[in-house]
Amino acid sequence: MPERFRAAVRPFGLRCRRVCETMMSNRDCIVYVVDDDAPVRDSMTSLFRSVGLCAEAFGSAEEFLSASRREIPSCLVLDVRLPGMTGLELQGELARAGIGIPIVFVTGHGDIPMVSRAMKAGAVEFLTKPFQKQELLAAIRQALDRDRARREQEAKLSVLRSRFGKLTSRQREVLHFVVGGFTNKEIAAKLGLSEITIKVHRSQMMQNMGADTLAGLVQLAGKLGMHSHR
Repeated sequence: MPERFRAAVRPFGLRCRRVCETMMSNRDCIVYVVDDDAPVRDSMTSLFRSVGLCAEAFGSAEEFLSASRREIPSCLVLDVRLPGMTGLELQGELARAGIGIPIVFVTGHGDIPMVSRAMKAGAVEFLTKPFQKQELLAAIRQALDRDRARREQEAKLSVLRSRFGKLTSRQREVLHFVVGGFTNKEIAAKLGLSEITIKVHRSQMMQNMGADTLAGLVQLAGKLGMHSHR
């Protein structure tokens, strides 16, 4: 184990044990490590696996980008200084590609502008070597929790979009008017239909959208980018 990493793997202590116990109950996730120092990569992957986490390591940003990734909660432990594409450049590339994997940066040569840039771009944590074992594991836990929550939200949004896609064209029209704050009578006048017909369309539309109340419907519509305005 390299000396600069040896200092980072001190005895756990109570806090670290609690972090590990939590992680060991969450095996449906993976930690990716990108670092050009092979001994450091091995040390970190061994640490993660020792607490029940799956881990994969890469020697460069390009190698990580070309590899396939599993569709499970994950995070990326990323060295800032890498041969070829740097860690900060990889962060930008992932953002442009719409890949929302949370990133924990590690470096032996950090400075304030570098940390500021990484955090503004959404990094979970920025650790300077040598760091303590529990600091890294705590950051990993936070990153995995964030990715798990993101995936849950994306799954819910996918279901909502599917429901919206199954609405008839008339139900979509009614939805837009309802969200816009129009009454059944006003919608009926605009669409040239009877008020009772609008009530039927509205009831079916709310049922198909999974909304029990008008407030709930407006909230769901907001998630689809529809806003309340006349």
